[in-house]
Amino acid sequence: MNIKKWVYLFFTTLLIGGVSSVIVGLLLRWQDIESGASFFVMLAWLMGFGFIFSIISQMGYFAYLTIHRFGLGIFKSVQLWNWVQILVLAFVVFDLFYLRYIAFKDSGLPLWNFIIVPIALVAFGAVVAYLKMKDTNKGAFIPTLFFMVAVTTIEWIPVLKQGDALWLWLSIVPLLACNTWQVLILHRLISKKS
Repeated sequence: MNIKKWVYLFFTTLLIGGVSSVIVGLLLRWQDIESGASFFVMLAWLMGFGFIFSIISQMGYFAYLTIHRFGLGIFKSVQLWNWVQILVLAFVVFDLFYLRYIAFKDSGLPLWNFIIVPIALVAFGAVVAYLKMKDTNKGAFIPTLFFMVAVTTIEWIPVLKQGDALWLWLSIVPLLACNTWQVLILHRLISKKS
């Protein structure tokens, strides 16, 4: 991939993060807008917040691409590396439920609140992995699912520690939007035809 394509990927991902954060933030906090000035302040703040999570997403994506190459080199087999990713993915999904439950069980939230987050993340990841597989090959399903669930969870950890629903939504939407964009566009950017 040349520098022009990397710059395109960087800025489109940045824009997706900013715009998705603005949309979610305005939907969740529209009642806090008191005047035109407060609207523009909120707009700028949400855009900046989305930019931050966009950059976190991009760092996570390129870190995963590096780890993926190391994993293929270490395990010498795509199938074995896929099984390792599935095992780690299972731990991440369980921990996403269990550790949040342990940390916030006294907050009065019902048990389903802790169960629905990992299930929704896996479902979303499976849809994105299916789309990636249809665009490329069958071998892309497990790595994409791993990235969309495990790496997104790692990127989400600072906000997960807070336990505030508003912050959870404001961060997960840009992360998922940016991660989805990067996964589904990269093979097009590096293909020989482009």
